[in-house]
This record gives sequence, C-alpha cells and structure tokens, in this order.
Amino acid sequence: MAGDDAKKSKPKGNASGGGKKKEVKKETGLGLSYKKEENFGEWYSEVVVNAEMIEYYDISGCYILRPWTMAIWEIMQAFFDAEIKKMKIKNCYFPLFVSPGVLEKEKDHIEGFAPEVAWVTKSGKSDLEVPIAIRPTSETVMYPYYSKWIRGHRDLPLKLNQWCNVVRWEFSNPTPFIRSREFLWQEGHTAFATKPEADEEVLQILELYRCIYEEFLAVPIIKGKKSEMEKFAGGLYTTSVEAFIPNTGRGIQGATSHCLGQNFAKMFEINYENEKGEKSMVWQNSWAYSTRTIGVMVMVHGDDKGLVLPPKVASVQVIVIPVPYKDADTKGIFDACAATVESLCGAGIRAEADFRDNYSPGWKYSHWEVKGVPLRIEIGPKDLANNQASNLFSFLHLSHFPLVRAVRRDNGAKIDISRVNLVEELKDLIDNIQQSLFDAAKQRRDSCIQVVNTWDEFREALNQRKLILAPWCDEEEVEQDVKARTKGEIGAAKTLCSPFDQPELPEGTKCFASEKPAVKWTYWGRSY
Repeated sequence: MAGDDAKKSKPKGNASGGGKKKEVKKETGLGLSYKKEENFGEWYSEVVVNAEMIEYYDISGCYILRPWTMAIWEIMQAFFDAEIKKMKIKNCYFPLFVSPGVLEKEKDHIEGFAPEVAWVTKSGKSDLEVPIAIRPTSETVMYPYYSKWIRGHRDLPLKLNQWCNVVRWEFSNPTPFIRSREFLWQEGHTAFATKPEADEEVLQILELYRCIYEEFLAVPIIKGKKSEMEKFAGGLYTTSVEAFIPNTGRGIQGATSHCLGQNFAKMFEINYENEKGEKSMVWQNSWAYSTRTIGVMVMVHGDDKGLVLPPKVASVQVIVIPVPYKDADTKGIFDACAATVESLCGAGIRAEADFRDNYSPGWKYSHWEVKGVPLRIEIGPKDLANNQASNLFSFLHLSHFPLVRAVRRDNGAKIDISRVNLVEELKDLIDNIQQSLFDAAKQRRDSCIQVVNTWDEFREALNQRKLILAPWCDEEEVEQDVKARTKGEIGAAKTLCSPFDQPELPEGTKCFASEKPAVKWTYWGRSY
C-alpha cells in the first residue's frame, strides 16, 4: 500500500533498486504540508491522495478510486443492499446511454440537468446521426420500461435499485468525492398504487441514509424536507439528510429521497388497471446516495495528521506493527504479531500486520496514521518496569509478551492491554472510538448552529460561517431574494432543509427575511 510513498522517499540514486542492499527507511516525514484550519481546500486534496484514497486522472474532474476507498464503499453497499432487500427491492441494471427524445421528455427534469449532460457525438471519426446522452440520472432511462411492465394492480409495487456510475459534466471547482464528473451511486426507482405507500417508503429510505451517515460514518445529519426551489427537478417533494462542515461553514446534501408524485407517470404513461377495472396512474419515488458520502467523512473527521476512519467503515481496524530493537529476536516478535492478527481476525476484527523490513517502526506509524487506521498495536521487547513486553528475546511463546501497546488514531491515547483480554478490550475500544468520533463531530456541528430571528442576525451569522436556523414564511420569492442579497465571491446562502424535528414556533413569529408570518423553521447557509 505504501508503494507511492516508498518511491517518493527513496533517494534518486536508489530509484532503480539495482540490487543494492535494502535500506531501512527512517523518515517519518509523511505528514501533511497543509493544516485543516489554515487551508482547508489544499488540506483536503492532500489527505485524499496521501491516504491512498484517490489518484488524479488525466481528465479533469475524474478520479481513480483506490482500494482504500472502494473498501469503504463496499462496506456501506453491503449494509444498504441487505436492508433494501428486506423491503423487497430488487437490483437491476439499465444502460448508460440515453436517447435525446427520452431524455427531453420531462421538461422540468431535463432543464435541471441540461448543463451537466455529456453527449456522445462520434463513433470513430464519423459523426453520429443522433447524439446519445450519458445518464446524469436514470428516471428517463428506466420509466419507458416501467410503462411496458406495469399493466395491472398485480404488477405493483415495482421496486428496483441499481448500483452504477453516472456522469455529470461539472465545469466549476471539481473536488474528489464531492463534485466530480463521474461518480458511483445507487439509485432506487419505485412505483406504487397509492401515495401513502410512496410517502412511507420515502421516509424508510431516508432513515437508512441516516444510518449510513451516523452509524457507519459517524457523521451527524439533519433529516428534513427541501424547499420548492431546491427539490428534485420534476418531483413532487424531496427529503434529504444534510451534513455540515464546520471548517468551511458550508452545508452539504448527504443523500436524497424523492417522492416524484405522478408527474413522470403522466409523461411516460405509466398506467395500470386497478381492482375496479379503472385506469390509474402510479405514484413514484426515486432515491440515491453516492461516493460523496466518503468525502463528507474525510472533511468531518480528518485532522492535521491525515485521514481518521470510523472503525465501522475501516477495511483495516487494527494495524499491528512489530517494534524490534537492535539484536532483538525479530522472529519471536514477528510470530507474536502474526498470532495477534490471527486471533483478532478470528474474532471478527479486521486486522493486519505490517512486516515490511525496509521501513522503520516510526515510518510505519506515520504511514498508517495518514491512512486513518483506528487502532495501532505495537509489539516489541521493552525493558520496562511494568513488564510491558518480555526482554527474554529467545522465548517465542506469547506468554513472554504479556502486554501490548494500543494507540488510538482519533485522540492519540496509548493504552497497555493484557493479551489475556486483548480481543474483548479491543472490541470495546473500537466501539468507543466509533461513538467518540460521532460525539465529537456532533459537538462541533452543534456549536455552529445559530438561531436567528432577524435579517441583521442572519447576515452576521452567515459571515461567521454558521449553520443558521431561522423562521421562514416558505415563499419561493423570499428564498430567491435571500440568495440575491447574499450573493458574493464565496457563494449565496440558500435553504438547506426544513427539519422534520421542528422547534416550537411561537404565535406571531415573523419571517426573518420578509417579516411576513413565519410558518416553519428552516436551516439556511452556504453549501457545497
């Protein structure tokens, strides 16, 4: 995994590796050049590369997702896929290409995506007679076939999901995971006979998205409903989970679950014959989350040493590092490390050992810290009064290594653990790290929430990069006016969501922006 770093740290004379004696790398300078508080953008770019999450590709806005990233995605995918299968949702796959006629059938929908649609116009050196679009989302790809497959009430509900890639040709500020021209996601598309069925599923899926963020990625979110301006183009209403990045003072839409109503059913003639023999239109939903989730996790938990991974999504939860001293019985220490890994893996803990002999322990510490592994275990002979490890190097039995040193990535705490209770104590530590990361992130997020009641308070909170909760009249013209009045170099403020968990709204409360009667509390802020 350290291939790139190894090359960077080798002197030029050794680049070819031409049979010279292997050197033990003593450099520990794997740290970041930028600090999170001082230059967030450069810090983020450095973390995702140095942690071996992505590599930049030769087409702007496209990134190679390396195994360290794909492991995180697969863990989330395994959870979500199992959960939707419990809901009788089945997986499928539709083609990447879309004909112009189909794409443009739903006017409001395509207007929302038109600037981002990529088109195939040539085959070899020949121009295509009709350009073909690459899917930015799959409503228009899938729904002509829903019309074909749904004929009667017994064909409902139809509930499909696909794991795929989509292309949205972003032109401004591409950012790994957050804003890229191609990304991975799942998209669910379901059709029901009644609106209550559709409404129920919207919230069921939204709860699964909350679980992904809060229980796996340890990122606190707010569940709520999007405004009419911010809802999915062509849909009836949109619900979302919203995260917040304190360092930039920006909200970020984490995932969305849309009720499409009957608009697409009307456009694509998705009708069925009900129990009474009458013709009816279906009610539809669509919902998706993407690899953006991973970028949010990096932004929320990462620190000046690099990535910080929540244990639930870490492909390596424990890295075991041998620490041999000069003249030590290296084989004995390595055997103890291997036995430790075997014991942990047997107990369901994802553990590996780093036996590379051309890097010093200090270099390895830095390497795995940058990659964010939740726990590091150090095993080696130490002539300490507390008998942390045997100094009788010739004995290989594990009893001669009665204690091991564990180091937490999230807070740097060092804990000496008895081998007798190693598995149990590490499991407790892993659970504690997961919860601690969530609690710390929630505390940071909550400290940024500012309740305002007037325009002046709103402007001040916005300038302080707050997540703003304000009473609002829920009028689109007012939202447009707020965006216009706050437009600047770092972006305008907009509604993020109206939380389902609404604080009390005292009678007579006025909208912060229009001074008209307020009807709800809504989160506002700048966003990604």
